[in-house]
Amino acid sequence: MVLAELGGQIASALQKMSNVTIIDEKALNECLKEITRALLHSDVSFPLVREMQNNIKKIVNLEELAAGHNKRRIIEQAIFSELCKMLDPGKPAFAPKKAKPSVVMFVGLQGAGKTTTCTKYAYYHKKKGYKPALVCADTFRAGAFDQLKQNATKAGIPFYGSYTESDPVKIAVEGVDMFKKESCDLIIVDTSGRHKQEATLFEEMRQVAEATKPDLVIFVMDSSIGQAAFDQAQAFKQSVAVGAVIITKMDGHAKGGGALSAVAATKSPVIFIGTGEHMDEFEVFDVKPFVSRLLGMGDWSGFVDKLQDVVPKDQQPELLEKLSQGNFTLRIMYDQFQNLLNMGPLSEVFSMLPGAAAQMMPKGHEKESQAKIKRYMTMMDSMTNEELDSSNPKMFNESRMMRIARGSGRMVREVMEMLEEYKRLAKMWSKMKGLKIPKNGDMSALSRNMNAQHMSKVLPPQMLKQFGGMGGLQSLMKQMGSGKDMMGMFGGGKDK
Repeated sequence: MVLAELGGQIASALQKMSNVTIIDEKALNECLKEITRALLHSDVSFPLVREMQNNIKKIVNLEELAAGHNKRRIIEQAIFSELCKMLDPGKPAFAPKKAKPSVVMFVGLQGAGKTTTCTKYAYYHKKKGYKPALVCADTFRAGAFDQLKQNATKAGIPFYGSYTESDPVKIAVEGVDMFKKESCDLIIVDTSGRHKQEATLFEEMRQVAEATKPDLVIFVMDSSIGQAAFDQAQAFKQSVAVGAVIITKMDGHAKGGGALSAVAATKSPVIFIGTGEHMDEFEVFDVKPFVSRLLGMGDWSGFVDKLQDVVPKDQQPELLEKLSQGNFTLRIMYDQFQNLLNMGPLSEVFSMLPGAAAQMMPKGHEKESQAKIKRYMTMMDSMTNEELDSSNPKMFNESRMMRIARGSGRMVREVMEMLEEYKRLAKMWSKMKGLKIPKNGDMSALSRNMNAQHMSKVLPPQMLKQFGGMGGLQSLMKQMGSGKDMMGMFGGGKDK
């Protein structure tokens, strides 16, 4: 997962504090010291870290807290909200409207992945029903137009550029005018990469912005840039009106904390993160779910959204009905494994489930887990309809298991292992029995119907303990006002 190392260190600091018998000034300072160290190690700029530390100390005044207060939870909430504040400038980015032409200009450092990100951004909006187009105004880098042309052709997006014209302003203006005439509602202008030392390229960027009058300027930043992120992002902000940030290469081993600094420098929200080279490895960035996943709290609504993308609309009511009945068959397990594989990288999917990342997806074992799921599916392919539709694992006697093993080319012990996995998942599924089903079987409303009782069943025991048990979870929900706000704590509550 993105910034997994940082998240692990913060979660570990919180866990250590949870194990302390009495939470006093010393325990709080120890916890904050570990979190500060983790943030600095991840390249978050020092002034930001210091400000966060001071804010948490102001919020958590241990002397003033009454004896009945759950100090652990107040500290955790303060850390959660301060991390959110660091990543959220408090103003939304410009959102393009369908059927109304919008010009979006991409700027950023050399090698940040701007051209690829332009195509991903266009492809994302194309899937949402927009009519995007790409303009290559990068005349500085050799091969820039070829790369954009190749990416755009692959994604089926119209593009404009020139091999002979060297004036980027002229290309940008011609391209924007042409696509406006063709009724494109999202025109994306890719510019040359530059860094703050290059005054001429910054001047060129200002001229392109002046000529095309973009509705939104997006700053593309490589997550591995480190402590230089703040200064570089600020230099761009001073030259053009940066309105949003996209962070790339978040799938690497980069510390990635510089991303937090870029938000502070540009005072602009992060709108997407690039998590790989493929066209669909591009995620909408939402602050609360991101911090939730960072702290190991999961992102339930993000998981439901991903599931919604892969489960056909007409099958959603049926799946939710089965969920509320708590009746789990091998066929359901097979279908869910299929959905899981379609949802993208497994480590990313499991990081959305509260407390599940460490248990279900040990670090560096993604390929192994994926192979195991495919192996289980092969075994299930050798089962009869009666076996797939049964929720009774006792029906699998020795002769049935030997037949399944022979048919799938596996060992009997592997079939037994698969049935053990089925029992474990069936137990988890049964905990959702009685979940209130949204009208029309709408999956996106599922997270809003999760009450404290269901949430306590889904959460791992150690995490429930962190919230102060069932009582702590209920008072947290009350304190946060509504189920929707509470789901925001766990990554939910997103407006659809």
